[in-house]
Amino acid sequence: MKKLGLILVLVTLLVNIGWSQKDPKALKILDAMSNKYQTIEAFSAKLVYKLENSEEKLNETFKGEITVMGEKYRLKIGEQEIINNGTTIWTYLREVNEVNIDNYYPEDDPMAPSKIYTIYKEGYKYTFVQEKKQKGKLVEIVDLEPDNKDEPFFKIRLTIAKEDNTLVNYKVFDKNGNRYLWSVSDFNPNLELTASHFEFDPSKYKGVEVVDLR
Repeated sequence: MKKLGLILVLVTLLVNIGWSQKDPKALKILDAMSNKYQTIEAFSAKLVYKLENSEEKLNETFKGEITVMGEKYRLKIGEQEIINNGTTIWTYLREVNEVNIDNYYPEDDPMAPSKIYTIYKEGYKYTFVQEKKQKGKLVEIVDLEPDNKDEPFFKIRLTIAKEDNTLVNYKVFDKNGNRYLWSVSDFNPNLELTASHFEFDPSKYKGVEVVDLR
């Protein structure tokens, strides 16, 4: 009887582990969000970025805006502007009026704004955390954990609006105690953009110093 009891305990543990790794409810929520964004040709949104670390007493907030079209994106945050056309990335530093140009390697940018909607599909476990009201709206919270334990972060928490499957915010938990929170507002899915929007035009930045790192 003792042996049978131990077997039942082990089976229960294995079932629970399997559920936490590939939670069907979490997958349904993530798929609905991903499908929504992949049907949108281009969109823009306002962002609030927060960096917190209680041990280091860090609490910084930056406001910005983003436009995304497929794998391309243009992100303004704080004193930086990052423009990515899928092959080249420009980082403009407003304070010193300088732009750095480099080749873009998608594998080096797993948290790119254009990837957050599909990141769960490979290399992550996902778990449904809870449903709750946030600012008067029902949201569903899902945690992602990377399979690769060498990643600098151990968890990404996605908060998704239940009504329309849009991303409300996502929070990255790194191993050094930093917490990076991106909150989304004023989402506009009705944009008509051309590829030139995702190119850096030096003529619009008078006197800019160009540093080509390619």
